[in-house]
Amino acid sequence: YSLVSREVIADSLEVVSAGMNHDGLIAVGGCDKNMPGCVMAMARLNIPSIFIYGGSILPGIGPAGEDIDIVSIFEAVGRNQAGTLDKKGVHKIECEACPGAGSCGGMYTANTMSSAIEAMGLSLPYGASNPAVSAAKEREAFLAGKQVVQLVKDNIRPRDIITRKSLENAYTFVLSLGGSTNALLHLMAIAKEAQVEWTLADFDRIGAKVPHLADLKPGGRYVMHDLHKVGGTPPVLKALLDAGFLHGDCITCTGKTLAENLKDVDTIYKNPKQDVVRPLNNPLHASGHIVVLHGNLAPDGAVAKIAGLKSSKITGPAKVFDGEEACFHAIQERQIKAGDVVVIRGEGPVGGPGMREMLSVTAALVGQGLGDSIGLITDGRFSGGTHGLVVGHVSPEAWVGGPIALINTGETITIDAEAKIVKVHLDDAELQKRKAAWKTPAPREKAGVLAKYAKCVKSASEGAVTY
Repeated sequence: YSLVSREVIADSLEVVSAGMNHDGLIAVGGCDKNMPGCVMAMARLNIPSIFIYGGSILPGIGPAGEDIDIVSIFEAVGRNQAGTLDKKGVHKIECEACPGAGSCGGMYTANTMSSAIEAMGLSLPYGASNPAVSAAKEREAFLAGKQVVQLVKDNIRPRDIITRKSLENAYTFVLSLGGSTNALLHLMAIAKEAQVEWTLADFDRIGAKVPHLADLKPGGRYVMHDLHKVGGTPPVLKALLDAGFLHGDCITCTGKTLAENLKDVDTIYKNPKQDVVRPLNNPLHASGHIVVLHGNLAPDGAVAKIAGLKSSKITGPAKVFDGEEACFHAIQERQIKAGDVVVIRGEGPVGGPGMREMLSVTAALVGQGLGDSIGLITDGRFSGGTHGLVVGHVSPEAWVGGPIALINTGETITIDAEAKIVKVHLDDAELQKRKAAWKTPAPREKAGVLAKYAKCVKSASEGAVTY
């Protein structure tokens, strides 16, 4: 139901706000799907609007005094299965990982989207980095209430703010921070609601030139609270603007342009003690950490995240699973070995239905010490907390007869993130023969919201929108 909820949230806001004939709108969101859902509704309604991010959680304290977060729990389960952590250790991490209110603390999907929305101009400056439990977040909420009234007076609307240029700003910021692959799905959906043409090729174009700068989890060391402590999001935006990566002339919900908002902000590099954000001349990656791949397994595209990887290429035998549960069981039984390429299919927007995140699988693999030595391909999604050589959003998906439906365990697969290729070592004639023999599976859901979703949802390569 996770991705499905994005559409339900957008539709619900539309129904209530349009039904009540609101003059303006403030939406408060605090996790993965309600943020894009809120912004989709804002763009659809096109009434003066401001988004308030509920804010990020503070880190927990691990057994050795280290910072831990929600993903630490999933990885602890894998360590327990591998015999390197006992149940008491798992329980201690479970008790400490989430110490209070707020969205997951790393540069996972929630903080990715809050950062994208701030760079896009639909939330106030510092909105993405102000912690959930802070006086700064309270002040932000108060100011948003005043500012939305001014937006109504000035008749500044979401489609004035959400433009091709501001979407480029949003994705540029996502790349610089090491954000989640889910941003691609959500930004495409937001673009559609704002009536802006946007495709996977746009992400690929921007990714080729934007450096990955922030050393944030899951691929790095820090969480959003650490970025807040060294200045927050605007100083990073200022550094990107000064370096020519952002469009400063985009109007924002302050009524000013992005450049005007940042005029009196020092760049992050004015703080000599911080090491959360790397220098522009010494980035973590010289170009984007998210890459769009194509090949005979993904003719319409797939998405990989290469932050924190020791290797961006693997060729190995496929271990094919129909669904996440079958794969997770195999991991528990220690059936996955170094060098394997795990394939999880039937998890796309139609097949799921709902395109689930494979976090339990990837975290278990990391916990067993396999995160750097296997590849994983799926027509589903990945949590923003996922790391490793993983390829998601494979399109077309298995349930509609995409090539991922046609492969078998033992066949050789190559993932090459540098060359942007994902392929099975079979010729076109063999794939065409298998496609001719393939039959459409019966729907998994016969009634209810999932059945409705499966009938109308589009491909992941189009943002998994429903119209």
